[in-house]
Amino acid sequence: MSTLSKGHFAAKHPPGTEVSTDLQQAVGKNLVDGGISCHNAHGIAETLKVAPHEVGVAIDLAEGRILKCQLGLFGYGKGQKMVKAAKSIMPPLRNAIETALENDQLSCSAAWRIAEEQATPRLSVANACEMLGVQIKPCQLGAF
Repeated sequence: MSTLSKGHFAAKHPPGTEVSTDLQQAVGKNLVDGGISCHNAHGIAETLKVAPHEVGVAIDLAEGRILKCQLGLFGYGKGQKMVKAAKSIMPPLRNAIETALENDQLSCSAAWRIAEEQATPRLSVANACEMLGVQIKPCQLGAF
C-alpha cells in the first residue's frame, strides 16, 4: 500500500481473502477519513493477538490507508515522510543495523527490535538507515 495509491488495496490479495469479524470491526472502528495510523493498527494486532500483517490485510480489504508510519517512512501528507538522514550514527547502532541486514535491506520488524535494544526512538533507526542508504522493507503491516 502506498500513500500515493488511490484505493484498490483489496486487489493486492487473492479473491476470497477474508479476515475475522472481530478484526474487520476493530479496523472499521479505527478508520478515520479512510485511514488508520500505524500505531493504532499495531494496537489492534496486540489487542486481538494477531500478526500485524493480518491487520494490514484487513485494512486493505476495507480499502483503508495506513498513516503515520512509526519509522517515519510514509503517511505524513501527500508523498511526505518524517525520516531524514542522520548527521551521525553511534557505532553500536550502525553495527546493529548492519548485522540485521538481509539482502541489503532492513525489515521493519528488525528496525523496531533494534530501536528497543538500543533504547532509541524508532525514527532514529530509520534516520540512520537513511544516512547509510539502507532501504527498510518489508513493512510489518504489508504497506510495502
